[in-house]
Amino acid sequence: MQIQVFLKCLKKALLFSLVLLFLSCSQAEPKIIRAVISLVYYEGQTGVQESYSFFVLPEDDDGIKDLDTLYLFHDKEELVWKLNSDDWISEDVDGKAWIGSRSICMSDAPLPRGQFRAVLEDKSGSRGERIFAFDGPAPRPFPVFTISGGQYHIESLYPAHFLLWYDESGENLGSSALGSLDGNIRELAPPDSRSAALWAEDPEQYSSALSLALPLD
Repeated sequence: MQIQVFLKCLKKALLFSLVLLFLSCSQAEPKIIRAVISLVYYEGQTGVQESYSFFVLPEDDDGIKDLDTLYLFHDKEELVWKLNSDDWISEDVDGKAWIGSRSICMSDAPLPRGQFRAVLEDKSGSRGERIFAFDGPAPRPFPVFTISGGQYHIESLYPAHFLLWYDESGENLGSSALGSLDGNIRELAPPDSRSAALWAEDPEQYSSALSLALPLD
């Protein structure tokens, strides 16, 4: 009889331990391994404007599908941007999934610099955060991009340049890395291309510039 009672108690203890183990695994806190901001200058209706490309490298023992909300805080300026899992995009870099957005912007003021705080929340409400800084690149002129007579011409102080191709409906068809600031644009363009924009970037300064799309003809 005592053995049966002992076995019954042992069984309950094992079940209780398994429940605790399950709960501890299902409530693993998400972590942010890295957080990165890049500055994108682009031509808007009122001239050259700014947006941030903001991405984090997450880690969650419950899997990336358990992640729910990503925040970007600038505590000094009391600013916050919120991205739900339906809002962010995922990018694979060297086999690792980064999540974030390329369209962090402000409508009526310059984007802040300095210290930022990234916060990642999972579906259970557990949070992980990382503090990082972005002071912005050294100022440089916005690049000049022209197309005339089937030839493109670029005036730019950026170290790397790409042409982004668009079809008649404005869908992106891909990009081409440029080795020269002048050339025959039709020799580079995909068959269905109707327009092209310049993407100039400086990876070391985490900055880039995007021109307006120009017709090829």
